[in-house]
This record gives sequence, structure tokens and C-alpha cells, in this order.
Amino acid sequence: METRRDSEDMLAKVTQLWTMLDDMAESNPEGYRQFMREQLKDVKQYYAPPEPFLCLEARIVDPTEKLLFVNICSWSKVPAPQSPSEPVPLSAGKMEEVSDESEVYSVLDIAYNPSVLERGKDDPVEKDQLICLSLKYIEEHYDVTLSHSYSSANFKLKGKLERMRQSFRREQAPVLSSQGSTNKGDSELTLLLKDVAPSKPCIIEEISSTEAPEELRTPAYAVSTRKDADGNALQIELRVELPEVHCISECNLSVSKDDILIECPDKYRLQLDLPQPVNEEATAATFYKRKGVLHVTMPVWRSK
Repeated sequence: METRRDSEDMLAKVTQLWTMLDDMAESNPEGYRQFMREQLKDVKQYYAPPEPFLCLEARIVDPTEKLLFVNICSWSKVPAPQSPSEPVPLSAGKMEEVSDESEVYSVLDIAYNPSVLERGKDDPVEKDQLICLSLKYIEEHYDVTLSHSYSSANFKLKGKLERMRQSFRREQAPVLSSQGSTNKGDSELTLLLKDVAPSKPCIIEEISSTEAPEELRTPAYAVSTRKDADGNALQIELRVELPEVHCISECNLSVSKDDILIECPDKYRLQLDLPQPVNEEATAATFYKRKGVLHVTMPVWRSK
């Protein structure tokens, strides 16, 4: 009986909402369009994939000494803290070991709400606090000991974009919360935070995500490299045919030093490893609406 009453109440609220929108569309068309644009913008931001923000270079000293790269990412699906005194939610992937020709190192991805990372851009104290808490979280949840020293890498992401995003689609560890917890890890995190910023107490809380990858079509594309007179690569150009896309806002474009990912929800998906490292900060994209063609130019990375 209670369930039926709840369903009726919900239906009444939905009907009231649609009536209000119909009235707005008739009496204030411009206001209605603005309202719908804002709603669509919010939905797109929520479903946008995680983006690289900062890469930390740390070192594991126990149980096995090796380099650790921590990709700190921005993701709208991670809730923002409700207040400065509330826990700071995060989503973390699996710590993965990578072997290349020179050494063996580990990579870990951690995502925060964009609002949390934005505060760190303008406030060094906030940034240091977030980094310290992230490293402490890693020690407690991955059973490792880290060196006290760390540095910011000169790139935003270690590894491929696709690998990073896949890591957040897997099932995560349980929630870490300061509420009603008595384990040692939570106490140490609280003390660490008070040492850094006593006026803004908070702690990290982990959320989980089981988002499943979508099966989308691979669009037609062409990759070319522009070279100088000496044959040195200057710029990588990518031409992608997106005939069903009517506006560039329908697509998400992400570029890392080593790869590019283009996602158009419900339509296309293209992930490519780049032939040479590029400068993602100087990348430019142009969408030719009439032709349905996206043109991306990526300057080749030049070491200083």
C-alpha cells in the first residue's frame, strides 16, 4: 500500500513538472530554451569521462622499491564534498605494474570532483593538502610505504587515456569514511589533515563505479605527419569523418602525450596511439559542420 502511494506521489510530481515546462514554453520561450540548455549542459558534464589533471611521481620503498606514478584526474561523476567539514569523495583504480625497456614502475589513477581540483589551482595549501591525503590513502589502501618526497611530472597523464578510463570502470574498494570509524588508517588521515590545514577538517571518502563500456562504431579517419625540410616531424594531423554529428558539443575529445580519444555518445568512438609524443596543451581541433569532419592538429613534443 505504501509503495503504491509513493508511486502515485511521484507520478503527480512528474506531471506537475511537465505542466510547468509546457507553461514556460508558451509564456517564456527564451527562458524555456535557456533552461533546457542548462539541463543538457549539466547532463553532458555528468556523463563526461574522467580527464587528466596532474601526474605525481613518487616512490614505493616497501615492500618492493620502485617508481610510482599517480594520475590525479577530474571526473564529474565523483560527488563534490557537501561542505568543508565533510569527507572528500574519490574514486581509485587498481595499482598496475608496468615494465618497459628501462625499468619497472607502478601506475595508479585517482579521480576527484572538478570543484575539488579547481580549488587547488589557486590555493597551494589546498593542493598540497590534497596530494598528501592522496598519498596517505595509497599507503593505507594498497599496503605500501611511500617515500616522503614526491614531484609533479611535466605531463598530466602517465600511460594511455583508455587504460586510465578503464581503471575507473572496474569495481572499486569499499568506502572510506571518517564517520563512525575506529581503524588506524582513518585516525592517521585525520591527524595528517589537521597538521596541514586545521581550519578546514576533512577526510577522503572513496566511491565506487561499475560503468560498463559502450559498443560504438569506429569512424573513418586518416592520420598524417607534417615534416620540416630536414625530415623532422613537426605536427601530427588527424581527420575524422563524423557524418551523424551535427555539433562539436556532441563529442568529447581527449589528448594525452601518447594517444587521442574521441567519443560521441551513442554514435562513434575512436582511440588511437600516436606515432610520436605530442604537446597536448597546444593541440587544436576544428569541426566542419557541413562536411561532418573533425580536423585535429597536434604539435610534436619538443624536449626543453
